Amino acid sequence: MWRESNREDQVADTRERMINAAVVALQRHGVSGMSFTQILADSGAARGAIYHHFPGGKYQLVAEAAERNGQDVCAHLGSLPADTPVGVVEAFLSAIRPVLAASAAGTSCAVAAIAMSADHAESDGDHPLRQIAADAFDSWAGALTDRLVEVGLPPQDAMDLAITLVTLLQGAHVQCRAAGRLEPFERAARVVQALVRSHYPDR
Repeated sequence: MWRESNREDQVADTRERMINAAVVALQRHGVSGMSFTQILADSGAARGAIYHHFPGGKYQLVAEAAERNGQDVCAHLGSLPADTPVGVVEAFLSAIRPVLAASAAGTSCAVAAIAMSADHAESDGDHPLRQIAADAFDSWAGALTDRLVEVGLPPQDAMDLAITLVTLLQGAHVQCRAAGRLEPFERAARVVQALVRSHYPDR
């Protein structure tokens, strides 16, 4: 019984390592540049592991990696430490700053990577990559909306601000990557902070 349980743990661990490696590959190379060879090398998995764990091939691995990354980000956004709308915005900006610094240095967003490649992959499976990306972005906006409502914003205001923040994040990914520096994000962050502080001075 112990041996069987141990084997199941090893199988699950191999699959998790492959998904984690795929997330990193998407961030660094996008869908088209992601290779099975690199995934196997980074995860330490055997060559036959790809189709054993992901019978749908590259499409399935990409889809599951993007979904996992989206879920991880959503969980983080849902637990931002703050007790005012301004505090939530500042916590969000602080959380994404190192992510965008990495983007300026050459990485990107795994979820955005599949959104940009969706036109080439929609025929490869039952769940189009564009929809996976859209669901992830919606979940991020939903998590931020919930946090903003918790600290006192009306639901509609909270949703509008949450969508603005997610849009800022994705736009900053592109601009920081193109510029090779964090300045585009810092400028946008200062404007958003000023607008929120002026609009909710007592919150």
